Amino acid sequence: MSLLLLDDLSVTYRIASGEVPAVRGVSLGLEPGTALGVAGESGSGKSTLAMAMLRLLPRDARIGGRVLLDGEDVLTMKWGRLRAVRWAEASIVFQGAQHGLNPVRRIGDQIAEPLVVHGRARPEQARRRVAELLEQVGLPAWRARGYPHELSGGQRQRVMIAMALACSPRLIVADEPTTALDVMVQAQVLTLIRQLVAENDISLIMISHDLSVLADVCDRLAVMYAGRVVEHGPSREVFHDARHPYSRALAAAFPTVGDPASRLAPRGLGGDPPDPMRLPGGCSFHPRCPVALDGCSALDVELWPAGEGREAACVHARPKLTEAGEPATTAGEAP
Repeated sequence: MSLLLLDDLSVTYRIASGEVPAVRGVSLGLEPGTALGVAGESGSGKSTLAMAMLRLLPRDARIGGRVLLDGEDVLTMKWGRLRAVRWAEASIVFQGAQHGLNPVRRIGDQIAEPLVVHGRARPEQARRRVAELLEQVGLPAWRARGYPHELSGGQRQRVMIAMALACSPRLIVADEPTTALDVMVQAQVLTLIRQLVAENDISLIMISHDLSVLADVCDRLAVMYAGRVVEHGPSREVFHDARHPYSRALAAAFPTVGDPASRLAPRGLGGDPPDPMRLPGGCSFHPRCPVALDGCSALDVELWPAGEGREAACVHARPKLTEAGEPATTAGEAP
């Protein structure tokens, strides 16, 4: 049984000029003890998807579908049950630690709060647990007496991770946890996340625009474009052998270490993501797609099987059928 199951999840924001479809029919599963990466450009719906999982969206957001956590629908939980689930069963590491921490409260008090609120520890026990958590994320215990402004960006992000771990949840959602960090600190935080997930048998959903980061941390990868998943499969395979042209463009946008050609002439993707209120007809990616066909402007392709354990929403990934209606394959070609 999946720990987390997103079933036809959709999110629409209501604004004065109309409705904005931010997430459109996303269905994904996460098995216990595994890590799922969610990738895409800004505006693709990644963070909205993350917030919807724990009902952290503003009131102007309308959520449809189901979010099943251990078989229980988060979207229909009463407030008391939802409050018990957050931090204790599923927690989140926000993108900006500077904004996720209260600037006028000591670090230790903020980490201890979910422990006390959820009845996991009395104040004295919570202080000892805070010291353990800080040491676990590579910070000295005396940092508990400090304030957020006294820590560097990387240290604040480690505090956010400690908070997420406080009540020993089974699921952690990490929304762009290294975006604001320099390369060296980013590598340290990613290494820390990998170690903690393995040591604590935690399931992880990690969101980033960087496919290389997700391929290094996660077991599976879902690529989003215009609010939909356009490719899903084992992370290494998606990164090195993408079946959707958008996934290939994301992977090629980052220069390869030791390859002067890719550093001097990185292959990016022209144009901008579509306005959610004015999505093009057919495949939303076709106006930017280098391999678009004439019919792509009319055909809205759903996710097709694109190899073992893989899916892609592209006509080029659609199985070729024999006269008998069975998928046809050739040597070295995935169905």
